[in-house]
Amino acid sequence: MPRLIYAALLGLSLIWGGSFYFIKMLLHDFGPWSIAFLRSGFGLLVVVVIMTVFKKPFGFRTIPWIAMFIMALINTAVPWTLIGFSEQRLTSSLASILNATTPVWTIVVGIAFFGNKSNRMQWIGLAIATIGVIILLGIRPGTLLSFDGMGLIGMLSATLAYAVGSQLSKRLSLRGLTMYQITYGTLLSSTAVSGIFAFSTESITWVHLTSADNVPMILSLGMLGSGFAYILFYYMVEKGSAEFASMVTYLVPCTALIWGSTLLGEPIKWNMLIGLVIILGGVFIASRKPRAGDVFKPGEARSS
Repeated sequence: MPRLIYAALLGLSLIWGGSFYFIKMLLHDFGPWSIAFLRSGFGLLVVVVIMTVFKKPFGFRTIPWIAMFIMALINTAVPWTLIGFSEQRLTSSLASILNATTPVWTIVVGIAFFGNKSNRMQWIGLAIATIGVIILLGIRPGTLLSFDGMGLIGMLSATLAYAVGSQLSKRLSLRGLTMYQITYGTLLSSTAVSGIFAFSTESITWVHLTSADNVPMILSLGMLGSGFAYILFYYMVEKGSAEFASMVTYLVPCTALIWGSTLLGEPIKWNMLIGLVIILGGVFIASRKPRAGDVFKPGEARSS
């Protein structure tokens, strides 16, 4: 894989790490569907500007819109809304932690429904990264039992949706669409879907939209967390794989802690730094090319 893909991975983790903070703050004035709508809409604006400036073809007539709407619903509108729903009940840090289960779901969904093959390096890397997350967060037996059950279910459902969506995005990429067209189609579809639910079930007021506290967060979440971020995400899917792109969720808890320290003055402890190193090692191992004979599907006989 090209070296630039690792820079994209790090950049995306920094952007999405801050997104959990912005969502938490915006929930004071907006509902989950409204946040998903604003995020999609401003992200779409950025993508349209970028594609226009660099003269990238939109391919409006060639995009398979039914498939695109399905993917946008699964990979964008629904998980973004579920994250907002979950953060009404969970801390932004815990939400980002649960988001780190996405790579596991992505591999499982790929094997179960898309005919993908897994390899030992992927599973070893995922196991190492999982250990890193546990060390980073100081998770102990019984810790999760103290949290809101609906919030946990909502966040895990969002990660499952991400897993299915990332696999679908790879299929769309293989059908000849560029990463810009996929991003454009996804955000346009998500804006339409989330907008329908936002305006029919929630309230978006002009006072809240123009609030000096909300405007920077809305722009950051939309333009960075959706526009630029999704171009980076689909670049990694196109140049790497859906499984590699989903690895970003293992780094997000790390960057979320960095943002928490920078914006909220939260302390960074030694276990966080050790966990970060272990997570980065796991991501590197999982992204390595497997050796011959090291690829398998569940149920296949293999020598030990």
